[in-house]
Amino acid sequence: MREIKCFEDLNIWKEGMRLSVSIYYLFRDCKDYGLKDQIQRAAVSIPSNISEGYERQTNKEFIQFLYIAKGSCGELRTQLYLAKELAYIQQDNFIVLLDKAKHLSSMINNFIKARREKF
Repeated sequence: MREIKCFEDLNIWKEGMRLSVSIYYLFRDCKDYGLKDQIQRAAVSIPSNISEGYERQTNKEFIQFLYIAKGSCGELRTQLYLAKELAYIQQDNFIVLLDKAKHLSSMINNFIKARREKF
């Protein structure tokens, strides 16, 4: 297992960044600026909270920020459902992004469990 020296080494942060970039690209031409802003904010909140938590002083604080990131995954999923229902995104894009968000939420949850047990 590779040593983690900075938040950029965390797989959950990397996955969060990839998901955020995908959301930004997919919604770049969306004219519903309210939803566009909200879904982009939720997406970028995931890696942002992971990195902010990593930089905190205690494991307890880090875990709290991981929970916030996990919550942002749920928020993002809700907004993806809305975007699909409003026909802002196609079914295939919806399925891919929803699966990525669910997978990332699971990864964050597993990381939280590991942090609680080992630190």
